[in-house]
Amino acid sequence: MKKKPWHLDRRELIRGGGVALSLPLLNGMSWASRDQTDDLPKRLLVSYFAYGAYMPNGTNGIPKENQPHHDWSWWPCSKPGPLTFNQSSAPFKPLKENVSYLRGLDHAGGWSLGGHSSGDVFATGAEMTGREKTNNISIDQQAANFHGHKTRYASLVLGTEGGTGHYGSSKTLSHRGPGRPIPSLHKPQEIFNRLFNPYAGKDIEKVRAGLKREASILDLLAEQSGSFKNRLGREDKIKVDEYLESIRALEKRVERTSQWTQKPLPKVDTKGLDLEVSHKNPQEYIRCMYDLIYLAFQTDSTRFATLMLESEQSSDSEMWNYATYALGYKGATHDIAHKRPADYSGKWDRWRAEQHAYFLNRLRNTNEGDGNMLDRTLVLWGSAHPHASHSTKNYPIQLAGGNKLGFKHGNLHAFEGEKKVPLANLFVSMLNGVDVPVTSFADSTGPMTELRG
Repeated sequence: MKKKPWHLDRRELIRGGGVALSLPLLNGMSWASRDQTDDLPKRLLVSYFAYGAYMPNGTNGIPKENQPHHDWSWWPCSKPGPLTFNQSSAPFKPLKENVSYLRGLDHAGGWSLGGHSSGDVFATGAEMTGREKTNNISIDQQAANFHGHKTRYASLVLGTEGGTGHYGSSKTLSHRGPGRPIPSLHKPQEIFNRLFNPYAGKDIEKVRAGLKREASILDLLAEQSGSFKNRLGREDKIKVDEYLESIRALEKRVERTSQWTQKPLPKVDTKGLDLEVSHKNPQEYIRCMYDLIYLAFQTDSTRFATLMLESEQSSDSEMWNYATYALGYKGATHDIAHKRPADYSGKWDRWRAEQHAYFLNRLRNTNEGDGNMLDRTLVLWGSAHPHASHSTKNYPIQLAGGNKLGFKHGNLHAFEGEKKVPLANLFVSMLNGVDVPVTSFADSTGPMTELRG
Protein backbone atom coordinates (compact mmCIF):
# COMPACT_ATOMS: atom_id res chain seq x y z
CA MET A 1 0.00 0.00 0.00
CA LYS A 2 1.28 3.46 -0.91
CA LYS A 3 1.99 5.75 2.05
CA LYS A 4 -0.68 8.47 2.55
CA PRO A 5 -0.09 11.92 4.11
CA TRP A 6 -1.67 10.83 7.40
CA HIS A 7 0.38 7.66 7.63
CA LEU A 8 3.20 7.57 10.16
CA ASP A 9 6.47 5.67 10.31
CA ARG A 10 7.20 3.86 13.58
CA ARG A 11 10.76 5.23 13.45
CA GLU A 12 9.57 8.87 13.49
CA LEU A 13 10.54 10.88 16.57
CA ILE A 14 8.80 13.51 18.65
CA ARG A 15 11.30 16.31 19.25
CA GLY A 16 11.04 19.14 21.75
CA GLY A 17 13.12 20.84 24.41
CA GLY A 18 16.23 19.01 23.25
CA VAL A 19 14.61 15.61 23.86
CA ALA A 20 13.73 12.99 21.24
CA LEU A 21 11.31 10.18 22.05
CA SER A 22 10.39 7.24 19.84
CA LEU A 23 6.71 7.13 18.98
CA PRO A 24 4.70 4.18 20.31
CA LEU A 25 3.04 1.96 17.74
CA LEU A 26 -0.04 3.92 16.65
CA ASN A 27 -3.00 2.98 14.47
CA GLY A 28 -1.70 5.37 11.82
CA MET A 29 1.28 3.08 11.42
CA SER A 30 -0.78 0.00 10.56
CA TRP A 31 -0.61 0.89 6.87
CA ALA A 32 2.97 -0.35 6.94
CA SER A 33 2.19 -3.50 8.87
CA ARG A 34 0.11 -4.89 6.02
CA ASP A 35 2.79 -4.48 3.39
CA GLN A 36 5.89 -4.28 5.54
CA THR A 37 5.32 -6.83 8.30
CA ASP A 38 9.06 -7.35 8.62
CA ASP A 39 9.21 -3.87 10.13
CA LEU A 40 7.39 -5.12 13.24
CA PRO A 41 9.42 -6.94 15.90
CA LYS A 42 9.50 -10.73 15.98
CA ARG A 43 10.21 -11.97 19.48
CA LEU A 44 11.01 -15.16 21.36
CA LEU A 45 10.84 -16.16 25.03
CA VAL A 46 11.83 -19.44 26.68
CA SER A 47 10.28 -19.85 30.15
CA TYR A 48 11.20 -22.83 32.34
CA PHE A 49 9.56 -24.24 35.47
CA ALA A 50 11.43 -26.61 37.76
CA TYR A 51 10.56 -29.94 39.37
CA GLY A 52 8.36 -31.19 36.58
CA ALA A 53 4.62 -31.60 36.22
CA TYR A 54 1.88 -33.94 37.42
CA MET A 55 1.01 -36.68 34.90
CA PRO A 56 -0.83 -39.29 36.97
CA ASN A 57 -2.45 -41.54 34.37
CA GLY A 58 -0.36 -43.66 32.04
CA THR A 59 3.22 -44.87 31.72
CA ASN A 60 5.86 -42.20 31.09
CA GLY A 61 3.23 -39.49 31.39
CA ILE A 62 1.33 -40.65 28.29
CA PRO A 63 -2.39 -41.07 29.08
CA LYS A 64 -3.81 -44.56 28.60
CA GLU A 65 -6.25 -45.00 25.76
CA ASN A 66 -9.93 -45.61 26.50
CA GLN A 67 -9.60 -44.25 30.03
CA PRO A 68 -10.98 -40.95 31.31
CA HIS A 69 -8.38 -38.22 31.28
CA HIS A 70 -7.22 -37.18 34.73
CA ASP A 71 -8.68 -33.82 35.68
CA TRP A 72 -5.40 -32.66 37.24
CA SER A 73 -2.94 -33.97 34.67
CA TRP A 74 -0.62 -31.29 33.31
CA TRP A 75 -1.71 -32.35 29.82
CA PRO A 76 -5.05 -30.65 29.07
CA CYS A 77 -6.49 -33.66 27.24
CA SER A 78 -5.44 -37.20 26.33
CA LYS A 79 -6.01 -37.54 22.58
CA PRO A 80 -4.12 -35.63 19.89
CA GLY A 81 -6.29 -33.10 18.13
CA PRO A 82 -8.33 -30.05 19.15
CA LEU A 83 -7.65 -28.92 22.69
CA THR A 84 -10.04 -29.37 25.56
CA PHE A 85 -9.02 -28.18 29.01
CA ASN A 86 -9.05 -29.83 32.43
CA GLN A 87 -8.61 -28.31 35.89
CA SER A 88 -4.84 -28.01 35.63
CA SER A 89 -4.80 -26.25 32.26
CA ALA A 90 -7.97 -24.17 32.72
CA PRO A 91 -6.12 -20.80 32.80
CA PHE A 92 -5.29 -21.31 29.11
CA LYS A 93 -8.84 -22.01 27.95
CA PRO A 94 -9.43 -18.39 26.82
CA LEU A 95 -6.13 -18.65 24.91
CA LYS A 96 -7.05 -21.79 22.97
CA GLU A 97 -6.35 -20.25 19.56
CA ASN A 98 -2.93 -19.12 20.76
CA VAL A 99 -1.50 -22.25 22.42
CA SER A 100 -0.37 -25.74 21.42
CA TYR A 101 0.69 -28.64 23.63
CA LEU A 102 3.40 -31.00 22.36
CA ARG A 103 3.75 -34.45 23.91
CA GLY A 104 6.65 -36.84 23.46
CA LEU A 105 9.41 -34.25 22.97
CA ASP A 106 12.73 -34.16 24.79
CA HIS A 107 16.47 -33.69 24.31
CA ALA A 108 18.48 -36.88 23.82
CA GLY A 109 21.37 -34.86 25.24
CA GLY A 110 19.56 -34.78 28.57
CA TRP A 111 18.77 -38.48 28.87
CA SER A 112 21.96 -39.34 30.74
CA LEU A 113 22.02 -36.23 32.90
CA GLY A 114 19.33 -37.21 35.37
CA GLY A 115 15.96 -35.56 35.90
CA HIS A 116 17.14 -32.46 37.70
CA SER A 117 20.40 -31.97 35.79
CA SER A 118 18.66 -32.19 32.42
CA GLY A 119 17.35 -28.68 33.11
CA ASP A 120 20.86 -27.49 32.21
CA VAL A 121 20.29 -28.26 28.53
CA PHE A 122 16.61 -27.31 28.18
CA ALA A 123 17.36 -24.35 25.89
CA THR A 124 20.49 -25.83 24.27
CA GLY A 125 19.90 -29.53 23.57
CA ALA A 126 23.62 -30.10 24.19
CA GLU A 127 24.91 -33.65 24.67
CA MET A 128 27.13 -32.95 27.65
CA THR A 129 27.71 -36.60 28.58
CA GLY A 130 28.76 -37.49 25.04
CA ARG A 131 30.53 -35.61 22.30
CA GLU A 132 30.11 -32.19 23.93
CA LYS A 133 32.14 -31.58 27.08
CA THR A 134 30.39 -28.33 27.97
CA ASN A 135 27.00 -26.79 27.37
CA ASN A 136 26.45 -25.12 24.02
CA ILE A 137 24.59 -22.16 22.52
CA SER A 138 20.97 -21.68 23.57
CA ILE A 139 18.09 -20.91 21.22
CA ASP A 140 17.73 -17.31 22.43
CA GLN A 141 21.41 -16.58 21.83
CA GLN A 142 21.25 -18.16 18.37
CA ALA A 143 18.50 -15.66 17.59
CA ALA A 144 20.39 -12.80 19.26
CA ASN A 145 23.44 -13.51 17.10
CA PHE A 146 21.36 -12.74 14.00
CA HIS A 147 19.12 -9.91 15.16
CA GLY A 148 20.37 -8.66 18.52
CA HIS A 149 22.00 -5.62 16.94
CA LYS A 150 18.56 -4.22 16.10
CA THR A 151 17.73 -3.45 19.73
CA ARG A 152 19.44 -1.75 22.66
CA TYR A 153 19.96 -5.15 24.33
CA ALA A 154 20.66 -8.26 22.29
CA SER A 155 18.84 -10.43 24.83
CA LEU A 156 17.43 -10.46 28.35
CA VAL A 157 18.40 -13.33 30.67
CA LEU A 158 16.31 -13.68 33.83
CA GLY A 159 15.98 -16.27 36.58
CA THR A 160 14.38 -16.34 40.00
CA GLU A 161 17.72 -17.17 41.67
CA GLY A 162 20.28 -15.31 39.58
CA GLY A 163 23.80 -16.18 38.43
CA THR A 164 24.87 -19.21 36.45
CA GLY A 165 24.94 -21.99 39.02
CA HIS A 166 27.15 -24.90 38.02
CA TYR A 167 27.12 -28.18 36.11
CA GLY A 168 24.08 -30.20 37.16
CA SER A 169 22.58 -27.20 38.89
CA SER A 170 22.24 -24.42 36.32
CA LYS A 171 20.49 -21.21 37.34
CA THR A 172 20.35 -19.84 33.82
CA LEU A 173 18.89 -21.08 30.54
CA SER A 174 21.12 -18.96 28.31
CA HIS A 175 24.54 -19.84 26.90
CA ARG A 176 26.59 -17.90 24.36
CA GLY A 177 28.38 -21.05 23.23
CA PRO A 178 30.53 -23.87 24.57
CA GLY A 179 31.34 -23.29 28.21
CA ARG A 180 29.92 -19.74 28.27
CA PRO A 181 26.78 -19.52 30.42
CA ILE A 182 25.16 -16.11 30.81
CA PRO A 183 24.33 -15.12 34.40
CA SER A 184 20.62 -14.60 34.96
CA LEU A 185 19.31 -11.45 36.62
CA HIS A 186 16.84 -11.91 39.47
CA LYS A 187 16.36 -8.57 41.27
CA PRO A 188 13.47 -6.62 39.71
CA GLN A 189 14.80 -3.15 40.57
CA GLU A 190 18.23 -3.95 39.09
CA ILE A 191 16.61 -5.42 35.98
CA PHE A 192 14.45 -2.32 35.54
CA ASN A 193 17.44 -0.02 35.99
CA ARG A 194 19.51 -1.93 33.45
CA LEU A 195 16.70 -1.73 30.93
CA PHE A 196 15.41 1.78 31.40
CA ASN A 197 17.92 3.69 33.55
CA PRO A 198 21.32 2.25 32.64
CA TYR A 199 23.25 5.50 33.14
CA ALA A 200 21.73 6.20 36.57
CA GLY A 201 22.12 9.96 36.42
CA LYS A 202 25.68 9.85 35.06
CA ASP A 203 26.77 12.48 32.59
CA ILE A 204 26.31 10.85 29.19
CA GLU A 205 29.59 12.27 27.86
CA LYS A 206 31.47 10.67 30.74
CA VAL A 207 29.74 7.37 29.99
CA ARG A 208 30.86 7.58 26.36
CA ALA A 209 34.41 8.49 27.40
CA GLY A 210 34.52 5.48 29.72
CA LEU A 211 33.31 3.19 26.94
CA LYS A 212 35.99 4.60 24.63
CA ARG A 213 38.67 3.80 27.23
CA GLU A 214 37.32 0.26 27.59
CA ALA A 215 37.45 -0.21 23.83
CA SER A 216 41.08 0.95 23.75
CA ILE A 217 42.07 -1.46 26.53
CA LEU A 218 40.36 -4.35 24.76
CA ASP A 219 42.14 -3.48 21.51
CA LEU A 220 45.47 -3.55 23.35
CA LEU A 221 44.69 -6.89 25.00
CA ALA A 222 43.72 -8.44 21.67
CA GLU A 223 46.88 -7.11 19.99
CA GLN A 224 49.20 -8.35 22.71
CA SER A 225 47.53 -11.75 22.98
CA GLY A 226 47.71 -12.32 19.23
CA SER A 227 51.36 -11.30 18.98
CA PHE A 228 52.74 -14.36 20.75
CA LYS A 229 50.16 -16.90 19.56
CA ASN A 230 52.51 -18.44 16.94
CA ARG A 231 54.97 -19.41 19.68
CA LEU A 232 52.47 -21.57 21.55
CA GLY A 233 51.64 -25.25 21.46
CA ARG A 234 48.36 -26.58 20.09
CA GLU A 235 46.42 -26.63 23.37
CA ASP A 236 47.64 -23.20 24.38
CA LYS A 237 46.66 -21.83 20.97
CA ILE A 238 43.13 -23.12 21.55
CA LYS A 239 43.02 -21.39 24.95
CA VAL A 240 44.28 -18.13 23.43
CA ASP A 241 41.69 -18.38 20.64
CA GLU A 242 38.96 -18.75 23.27
CA TYR A 243 40.39 -15.77 25.13
CA LEU A 244 40.49 -13.67 21.99
CA GLU A 245 36.91 -14.67 21.17
CA SER A 246 35.85 -13.43 24.62
CA ILE A 247 37.65 -10.13 24.01
CA ARG A 248 35.96 -9.73 20.63
CA ALA A 249 32.58 -10.39 22.26
CA LEU A 250 33.33 -7.71 24.86
CA GLU A 251 34.42 -5.31 22.11
CA LYS A 252 31.12 -5.82 20.30
CA ARG A 253 29.17 -5.16 23.49
CA VAL A 254 31.15 -2.00 24.24
CA GLU A 255 30.64 -0.82 20.66
CA ARG A 256 26.89 -1.43 20.66
CA THR A 257 26.51 0.18 24.10
CA SER A 258 28.37 3.25 22.84
CA GLN A 259 26.15 3.44 19.76
CA TRP A 260 22.95 3.20 21.81
CA THR A 261 24.00 6.08 24.08
CA GLN A 262 23.19 8.27 21.06
CA LYS A 263 19.53 7.21 21.16
CA PRO A 264 16.85 8.18 23.70
CA LEU A 265 15.79 5.69 26.36
CA PRO A 266 12.14 4.59 26.23
CA LYS A 267 9.68 5.97 28.76
CA VAL A 268 7.63 3.30 30.53
CA ASP A 269 4.60 3.31 32.79
CA THR A 270 5.56 1.67 36.10
CA LYS A 271 2.08 1.90 37.60
CA GLY A 272 1.33 -1.34 39.45
CA LEU A 273 4.93 -2.55 39.15
CA ASP A 274 6.38 -3.43 42.57
CA LEU A 275 10.13 -3.57 42.00
CA GLU A 276 10.80 -4.31 45.67
CA VAL A 277 8.57 -7.39 45.75
CA SER A 278 9.73 -10.24 47.99
CA HIS A 279 10.13 -13.93 47.14
CA LYS A 280 7.74 -14.54 50.03
CA ASN A 281 5.03 -13.27 47.71
CA PRO A 282 5.81 -15.62 44.80
CA GLN A 283 2.82 -14.71 42.64
CA GLU A 284 3.67 -11.01 42.64
CA TYR A 285 7.38 -11.72 42.21
CA ILE A 286 6.90 -14.00 39.18
CA ARG A 287 4.38 -11.61 37.63
CA CYS A 288 6.81 -8.75 38.15
CA MET A 289 9.48 -10.71 36.24
CA TYR A 290 6.98 -11.34 33.45
CA ASP A 291 6.01 -7.65 33.49
CA LEU A 292 9.66 -6.67 33.00
CA ILE A 293 9.90 -8.98 29.98
CA TYR A 294 6.65 -7.49 28.66
CA LEU A 295 8.01 -3.95 29.02
CA ALA A 296 11.29 -4.93 27.37
CA PHE A 297 9.34 -6.38 24.43
CA GLN A 298 6.81 -3.55 24.27
CA THR A 299 9.54 -0.88 24.10
CA ASP A 300 11.56 -3.02 21.66
CA SER A 301 14.49 -2.87 24.09
CA THR A 302 15.11 -6.52 23.24
CA ARG A 303 13.38 -9.27 21.27
CA PHE A 304 14.84 -12.40 22.85
CA ALA A 305 14.58 -13.49 26.48
CA THR A 306 14.77 -16.43 28.85
CA LEU A 307 13.21 -16.88 32.29
CA MET A 308 14.18 -19.72 34.62
CA LEU A 309 11.41 -20.04 37.22
CA GLU A 310 13.40 -21.79 39.96
CA SER A 311 16.42 -23.93 39.26
CA GLU A 312 16.35 -27.68 39.72
CA GLN A 313 18.49 -27.26 42.86
CA SER A 314 16.98 -24.41 44.87
CA SER A 315 17.46 -25.66 48.43
CA ASP A 316 19.52 -22.59 49.33
CA SER A 317 16.90 -20.05 48.21
CA GLU A 318 13.36 -18.97 48.98
CA MET A 319 12.16 -20.82 45.87
CA TRP A 320 12.37 -23.94 48.02
CA ASN A 321 9.32 -22.60 49.86
CA TYR A 322 7.25 -21.30 46.94
CA ALA A 323 4.55 -23.97 47.24
CA THR A 324 4.29 -23.21 50.96
CA TYR A 325 3.82 -19.49 50.36
CA ALA A 326 1.43 -19.98 47.44
CA LEU A 327 -0.64 -22.99 48.56
CA GLY A 328 0.20 -23.68 52.19
CA TYR A 329 1.94 -26.94 51.28
CA LYS A 330 3.75 -28.38 54.31
CA GLY A 331 7.10 -29.21 52.79
CA ALA A 332 9.67 -28.06 50.25
CA THR A 333 8.48 -27.30 46.72
CA HIS A 334 10.97 -29.91 45.49
CA ASP A 335 9.16 -32.59 47.52
CA ILE A 336 6.06 -32.30 45.34
CA ALA A 337 8.09 -33.77 42.48
CA HIS A 338 8.97 -36.83 44.56
CA LYS A 339 5.89 -37.42 46.69
CA ARG A 340 3.31 -36.23 44.15
CA PRO A 341 0.65 -35.54 46.80
CA ALA A 342 -2.77 -35.72 45.13
CA ASP A 343 -4.08 -32.75 47.12
CA TYR A 344 -1.32 -30.41 45.92
CA SER A 345 0.36 -31.62 42.71
CA GLY A 346 -2.37 -30.55 40.31
CA LYS A 347 -3.07 -27.34 42.20
CA TRP A 348 0.63 -26.49 42.06
CA ASP A 349 0.63 -26.97 38.27
CA ARG A 350 -2.48 -24.82 37.96
CA TRP A 351 -0.93 -22.07 40.08
CA ARG A 352 2.09 -21.99 37.77
CA ALA A 353 -0.23 -22.02 34.73
CA GLU A 354 -2.04 -18.95 36.11
CA GLN A 355 1.21 -16.98 36.26
CA HIS A 356 2.18 -17.90 32.71
CA ALA A 357 -1.33 -17.23 31.37
CA TYR A 358 -1.11 -13.78 32.97
CA PHE A 359 1.88 -12.99 30.75
CA LEU A 360 0.31 -14.42 27.59
CA ASN A 361 -2.82 -12.38 28.19
CA ARG A 362 -0.79 -9.18 28.62
CA LEU A 363 0.76 -9.78 25.21
CA ARG A 364 -2.54 -10.71 23.58
CA ASN A 365 -4.33 -7.68 25.03
CA THR A 366 -1.76 -5.25 23.62
CA ASN A 367 -2.53 -4.14 20.07
CA GLU A 368 0.32 -4.12 17.58
CA GLY A 369 -0.06 -3.39 13.89
CA ASP A 370 -2.84 -5.53 12.46
CA GLY A 371 -2.85 -7.86 15.46
CA ASN A 372 -1.42 -7.99 18.96
CA MET A 373 1.96 -8.54 20.59
CA LEU A 374 1.39 -12.27 21.12
CA ASP A 375 0.85 -12.70 17.37
CA ARG A 376 4.52 -11.84 16.82
CA THR A 377 5.98 -13.39 19.97
CA LEU A 378 6.85 -17.09 20.29
CA VAL A 379 6.67 -18.27 23.90
CA LEU A 380 8.01 -21.70 24.84
CA TRP A 381 6.98 -22.86 28.33
CA GLY A 382 8.01 -26.17 29.84
CA SER A 383 10.39 -28.28 31.89
CA ALA A 384 13.05 -30.94 31.37
CA HIS A 385 11.98 -32.81 34.48
CA PRO A 386 8.59 -34.22 33.62
CA HIS A 387 6.20 -36.86 34.95
CA ALA A 388 8.32 -38.81 37.46
CA SER A 389 10.88 -37.65 39.96
CA HIS A 390 13.96 -38.24 37.83
CA SER A 391 12.63 -38.90 34.35
CA THR A 392 14.37 -37.28 31.40
CA LYS A 393 11.83 -38.00 28.67
CA ASN A 394 8.51 -36.60 27.45
CA TYR A 395 8.97 -33.05 28.67
CA PRO A 396 5.86 -30.99 29.43
CA ILE A 397 5.93 -28.53 26.52
CA GLN A 398 3.58 -25.72 25.53
CA LEU A 399 4.16 -23.28 22.68
CA ALA A 400 2.17 -20.06 22.45
CA GLY A 401 1.94 -17.12 20.07
CA GLY A 402 3.41 -16.45 16.67
CA ASN A 403 0.03 -16.52 14.90
CA LYS A 404 1.30 -13.81 12.54
CA LEU A 405 4.62 -15.64 12.15
CA GLY A 406 3.08 -18.63 10.44
CA PHE A 407 2.20 -20.73 13.51
CA LYS A 408 -1.18 -22.38 14.02
CA HIS A 409 -2.52 -23.42 17.40
CA GLY A 410 -5.41 -25.02 19.23
CA ASN A 411 -4.22 -28.65 19.23
CA LEU A 412 -2.42 -31.28 21.26
CA HIS A 413 0.32 -32.87 19.14
CA ALA A 414 1.78 -36.27 20.03
CA PHE A 415 5.28 -37.15 18.84
CA GLU A 416 5.43 -40.74 20.02
CA GLY A 417 6.43 -44.07 18.51
CA GLU A 418 7.07 -43.72 14.79
CA LYS A 419 6.29 -39.99 15.04
CA LYS A 420 9.08 -39.39 17.55
CA VAL A 421 11.28 -36.36 16.75
CA PRO A 422 13.72 -34.31 18.85
CA LEU A 423 12.58 -31.23 20.75
CA ALA A 424 15.27 -29.42 18.75
CA ASN A 425 13.03 -29.70 15.66
CA LEU A 426 10.68 -27.26 17.39
CA PHE A 427 13.67 -24.98 18.01
CA VAL A 428 14.46 -24.92 14.29
CA SER A 429 10.89 -23.88 13.48
CA MET A 430 10.90 -21.24 16.20
CA LEU A 431 14.17 -19.77 14.94
CA ASN A 432 12.85 -19.75 11.38
CA GLY A 433 9.72 -18.03 12.69
CA VAL A 434 11.79 -15.09 13.96
CA ASP A 435 13.78 -14.95 10.70
CA VAL A 436 16.87 -16.83 11.82
CA PRO A 437 17.84 -18.86 8.71
CA VAL A 438 18.97 -22.11 10.34
CA THR A 439 18.36 -25.62 9.02
CA SER A 440 19.51 -27.40 12.17
CA PHE A 441 19.95 -26.92 15.90
CA ALA A 442 21.55 -29.39 18.32
CA ASP A 443 20.29 -32.89 17.33
CA SER A 444 17.41 -31.74 15.13
CA THR A 445 16.36 -33.73 12.10
CA GLY A 446 14.47 -30.88 10.42
CA PRO A 447 11.79 -28.28 11.13
CA MET A 448 8.52 -29.13 12.89
CA THR A 449 6.05 -28.62 10.07
CA GLU A 450 2.99 -29.63 12.13
CA LEU A 451 2.84 -26.19 13.74
CA ARG A 452 3.39 -24.00 10.70
CA GLY A 453 0.47 -22.73 8.66
